[in-house]
Amino acid sequence: MTDRSPRAPSLSPASGPAPNRRLLLSAGLGLAATALLRPARAAGSIRIGYQKYGSLVLLKGRGTLERALQPLGTTVAWSEFPSGPPLLEALNAGAIDFGSAGEAPPIFAQAASPELRYVAAEPPAPRGEAILVPRDSPIRSVAELRGRTIALNKGSNVHYLLVRALEQAGVPYDAVKLAFLAPADANAAFVRGSVDAWVIWDPFQAAAERATGARVLVDGRGVDGRGVDGHALAPNRQFYLSRRGFTDTSPAIVSAVLKAIGEVDAWAAGHADAVAADLAPSVGIPAPVLAVALGRLSYGVAPLDATAIADQQKVADAFHGLGLLPKPVRVADAVWTAPGPADAVKSEKRTENR
Repeated sequence: MTDRSPRAPSLSPASGPAPNRRLLLSAGLGLAATALLRPARAAGSIRIGYQKYGSLVLLKGRGTLERALQPLGTTVAWSEFPSGPPLLEALNAGAIDFGSAGEAPPIFAQAASPELRYVAAEPPAPRGEAILVPRDSPIRSVAELRGRTIALNKGSNVHYLLVRALEQAGVPYDAVKLAFLAPADANAAFVRGSVDAWVIWDPFQAAAERATGARVLVDGRGVDGRGVDGHALAPNRQFYLSRRGFTDTSPAIVSAVLKAIGEVDAWAAGHADAVAADLAPSVGIPAPVLAVALGRLSYGVAPLDATAIADQQKVADAFHGLGLLPKPVRVADAVWTAPGPADAVKSEKRTENR
């Protein structure tokens, strides 16, 4: 894994009222900066935010989306993001039109703006995120994390995994010390022993397991791996997201993008070695390590069903219960329903006539 220069982790206590205000202020400044730095959307285009891993980066690399959107007269502009939280800040700010993220980032984004729209989801992939400890760590259970320092990316999908794991183990959220670090910095802190555990997602999880012999304390399946769809703790779904302003005016484009994602998903599901080879140069992780991560991934983009909405509502309720959200969030309010073909055409024509 390629890392930035190591620096000491910033240790933060469990979030309470004061950290909430800092979180909201930071998010607001981030949105403002993003809006200033990113160009406005050109007519007949879609701006897509992607991360280095997953179906969108495959779609970008294969160039199939550009060909699929040619009949609609639409071009594609791609922007890379290091994780879900900054991607969704950009989405809320109107700097991009479409992107993907795990479970937690959309919750915070919806709390910040009613414009967020869930347009589709992948099936659960609970093995693709975990709490790791060093190979020689004396820690053998989540309960033993009490009083320990844990690295994680704030507001990311693994934030919810940690919340649920602590809850299941009977450890209060404020009984652990949190080091909010991006993956590269968290990896450096983990390797040099500055933190006791690291909550992380694939492919960084697979890379840490291979490079350091890190042990999985628990993953999204929970201690016993039981639960609906095999996830007792966290489903670890990947969501595709947009803004109401874009889904209202360009539903045919959104539908075309989802169709293209479905096609690349179908290809990827049967070509793990080729996918690993395609991703390795951009991710900076060897193909054999990526193959391990891909074996824990899920494929099959689809509209959100009742189970996905209910699972996501549990995420929102958990964060609100901890005081990490300024207000309750109702996930169902942000779920987009694709219009029928006739409705999509009418919407696109209304947009052209403006």
